Amino acid sequence: MGAYKYIQENLQKQYKERDAVYRAKILKWRTSAMERVDVPANLPRARRLGYKAKQGYVIVRVRIPKGRRKRRKPMGGRKPRHNYMFVQPQLSHQSMGEQRVNRIYKNCEVLNSYWIGEDGVYKFFEVILADKAKLEKQLPSLKRTGRAFRGLTSSARKSRGIGRGRHISIS
Repeated sequence: MGAYKYIQENLQKQYKERDAVYRAKILKWRTSAMERVDVPANLPRARRLGYKAKQGYVIVRVRIPKGRRKRRKPMGGRKPRHNYMFVQPQLSHQSMGEQRVNRIYKNCEVLNSYWIGEDGVYKFFEVILADKAKLEKQLPSLKRTGRAFRGLTSSARKSRGIGRGRHISIS
């Protein structure tokens, strides 16, 4: 087995057993909602999704609260049409995280993201960003801006039903 396989197995084992190392990591991650990271937590996954350890690639860890998303309190009184508690946001936690990161890092474009952990309150994702100014010639897809907001990353494509299973065309 290669090194990436061992890294992957170790991460899965830490999450399943909730050992002290994993809990210490989660406790440290909870302090900030968004943080730029030098080295990805799950290197094999990051490499599979397009990350390279060179200038122009940035990794940001983002924290998203779990659970149902509450609706804002209505201003128009207690009418029945205003009186419902929760709204389905039609977005996964992962694509919400991608959008939040892209709002802060406006000069970069979201390539992909992946799950790195969760606890009772939060889910944590690492988002791979590419600097448009440095990598535009290597990655032509960076010319199309706002990929995270238009559902063009892999997490948003899943919620749109694109790229899951085989699509049979009837001719």
